[in-house]
Amino acid sequence: MQGFTTDEAFAAELDAADPLAPLRERFHVPPETVYLLGNSLGLQSRDAEQAVTRAMGEWRDRAIGGWLDADPPWFWLAERLGARAAKLVGAEPDEVVCTGTTTYNVHSLAATFYRPSGRRTRILGCALEFPTDLYALGSQLRLHGLDPREHLALVGAADDGFVREDELIARMTGDVALVVLPTVLYRSGQLLDVARLAAAARDRGIPIGFDGSHSVGVVPHRFDEWGVDFALWCGYKYLCGGPGAPAFLYVARRHFDRGPGLAGWFGCVKERQFDLAPDFEHARCAGGWQVSSPGILGAAAVDGALAVLEQAGVERVREKSLRLTEYLIRLVDARLADAPYDFRVATPREPQRRGGHVALTREADALRIKEALAPRGVVCDFRPPDTIRLAPSPLYTSFRDVHAAVRHLREVIDGHEHERIDPHRRAVS
Repeated sequence: MQGFTTDEAFAAELDAADPLAPLRERFHVPPETVYLLGNSLGLQSRDAEQAVTRAMGEWRDRAIGGWLDADPPWFWLAERLGARAAKLVGAEPDEVVCTGTTTYNVHSLAATFYRPSGRRTRILGCALEFPTDLYALGSQLRLHGLDPREHLALVGAADDGFVREDELIARMTGDVALVVLPTVLYRSGQLLDVARLAAAARDRGIPIGFDGSHSVGVVPHRFDEWGVDFALWCGYKYLCGGPGAPAFLYVARRHFDRGPGLAGWFGCVKERQFDLAPDFEHARCAGGWQVSSPGILGAAAVDGALAVLEQAGVERVREKSLRLTEYLIRLVDARLADAPYDFRVATPREPQRRGGHVALTREADALRIKEALAPRGVVCDFRPPDTIRLAPSPLYTSFRDVHAAVRHLREVIDGHEHERIDPHRRAVS
């Protein structure tokens, strides 16, 4: 970062040169707040707000007629949103659909692609994956009468806290029937080499899927080009679709004839769905993996939110994200690494290995420090035992926000403010 300095004037220069800075006005940024939690819940955009208001009006005015007469018609809304999101992950429009939730989609896709046979019974995953994925995979194993303690093979971190692709590939052995991995590790922000992992699994005849919840919308992907078999991601982090927003799933076209492992009526061939036939005929597209009718109000928020991301362009979003996180890392090195601050950057410094957030670790009091930031208007989160996560969203976070967050961290420790905080965790941290 040329000309880097730690003063706020440099942050202002970066903001002045930022082509995405005007997008901040499209969001409801809470006043007097430095919001650095885009990897957990993205802020509400005015576009999402207007889209939900429009859907409410259509429900009021058209009632059931909205399924065919709304704009866009509700009946095809999930496929329409999938086609738009496909551009973010390098897929064809019919390979992505907006449906379900992250965990449900793990179940659905694992039920589709996990076919244990002979000695191939294991599912390979990452010990540092978000736990809901591991819970779902363990559940799928138990449905096959298998013990997850034996058949769920997990690769952990090396001594530096990062996962090695070499080790993941080495564990793709002849007893593995399925590989499910994150694109970005939720704690550290490490970005895995999806292309390399997908190629290795393909060479060994093992289907592989990815949870892109911590990357889609802030990191471009090319799932088709890389040979990924399936993927899923949520709609409420970098996509800013709102709390509990519907999720997305991707199924490569070569697998359309497989049929979903968990079937439901909204996965039927659309033209015949209302024939209400007793025999299920799934749509030969990602839409075939739908189960229930979509929640229209939640999907409407995603519809509006995608408009901002589409205008920004995911490549430009990635470029700004890397600049924001590099700036944050440099500020931490310069202002928070030495005593009494003692923070360590626990996120890869190489741009190609870094997702959209930065993890800071501290041997003592990380939770209390995070809690002491809240009265100052700095919104971030804590992951036990020692990690504070800071996630600047390129759509609405400024470089001055990042500078302010580091300043507040210093002032909290300088003033011993964290020492007055209850050390016990609240329900949500």
